[in-house]
Amino acid sequence: MVSRTQDDAPLRRALDGRLLTLFVVGDVLGAGIYTLVGEAAGRAGGALWLALAVALGLALLTAASYAELVTRFPRAGGAAVFARRAFRSEAVAFLVGFCGIAAGVTSVGALAVAFGGEYLAALVALPPVPVAVGFLVVLALLNARGITESMRANIVMTLLESAGLVLIVVLGAVLVGRGQADPAQLSVVPGEGAGGVAAAVVAAAALTFYSFVGFETSANMVEETVDPRRTFPRALFGGLLLAGALYVLVGLTVTLTVPLDRLAGSTGPLLEVVRIADVGIPLWLFSVVALVAVTNTALLTGIFTSRLAYGMAEDGLLPPVLARVLPGRRTPWVAIVATTALALALALTGDLAELADTVVLLLLVSFLSTNVAVVVLRRRDDGEPDHFRVPLVVPVLGALSCVALMAQQSGAVWLRAALLLGLGVLLYGAERLRRRTAERTAAR
Repeated sequence: MVSRTQDDAPLRRALDGRLLTLFVVGDVLGAGIYTLVGEAAGRAGGALWLALAVALGLALLTAASYAELVTRFPRAGGAAVFARRAFRSEAVAFLVGFCGIAAGVTSVGALAVAFGGEYLAALVALPPVPVAVGFLVVLALLNARGITESMRANIVMTLLESAGLVLIVVLGAVLVGRGQADPAQLSVVPGEGAGGVAAAVVAAAALTFYSFVGFETSANMVEETVDPRRTFPRALFGGLLLAGALYVLVGLTVTLTVPLDRLAGSTGPLLEVVRIADVGIPLWLFSVVALVAVTNTALLTGIFTSRLAYGMAEDGLLPPVLARVLPGRRTPWVAIVATTALALALALTGDLAELADTVVLLLLVSFLSTNVAVVVLRRRDDGEPDHFRVPLVVPVLGALSCVALMAQQSGAVWLRAALLLGLGVLLYGAERLRRRTAERTAAR
């Protein structure tokens, strides 16, 4: 295969290091920290901040593998592209790619559930099912309207959700200054002995890992990045560290200031900090910010998922009907309808934590593939010769960390993920059968 040079790339290289770092931060920051902190605190207690730090460390391991492969093969793509190059199998590449679709629709379903939680209840009391349906319909309509309109909305919403997290940290500092913090809560961890504490932290890290996903989508921006060999790794690690530091500070804030029994299981955990601080910020206003964060994450995920389904249909990996576009708008309307319908089915059959765990499990399959791909591809000399490299122990540790987090998931989560992947296998098999039938007919 002939490798294109940087100057031959068909896309305009407009992203410098700062812009790409902001892109990574915007992709990582989102609804997870707004909605899952309470559930994670129920698992880790006062060690919530440590669980977030562990999740960050594990995310950095896989991010290092992405940095190596993206700079070695600087093409728009992701885990499926790396899998195809490493394992030279269309079926494996399809499975890895469909994990991205399945994780995306599950995440949107989880966010539809989160939207109808305590943040919305601070504004208006509505039944959760109609809320989930309406939420998904509005997202689908915005997605179908066009990428330009969606990205304009994303910029505003990203600024709001970032400001909301900074506000929580500031309010935490105010409460510490007043003497209203309780440092003793940091030592309250479920489980007995060192093993019990470690198990609690790892269990919470498996859930909070959901808050760090999104960095992998930056792989699709490499063809639009200036000097990706140098710029991409710095932006990827810098963006993850910035988002992770903010997450850890938020984790410390909520465990220092909110009683753990009140925090555990809450679907609006950050609202508790605003309520306790009582500095004149209306609860409804912060609830709006939190709902914006949920909406923004769901919108971006929905856009990414529908385009991934469209792209796989264009490549002949999924039924061609998914590649149909809306006249005028040129948006993949069938893929949008299909992914929205599946997200709704998931939202109506699972709770927030279980759906988030399913997202993590599905993405861990992709991340495991990427880490193993680094090891496999080290034996070959294709791709850019002067690319970013990590010590071989990093992808090995990354792969082991993926397996460790996968082992934390319950049987119900595994079953849900298996059903989704089974659907993908059926679609893939049906499309292969259709292609073979068409080829035989044409040969007659």
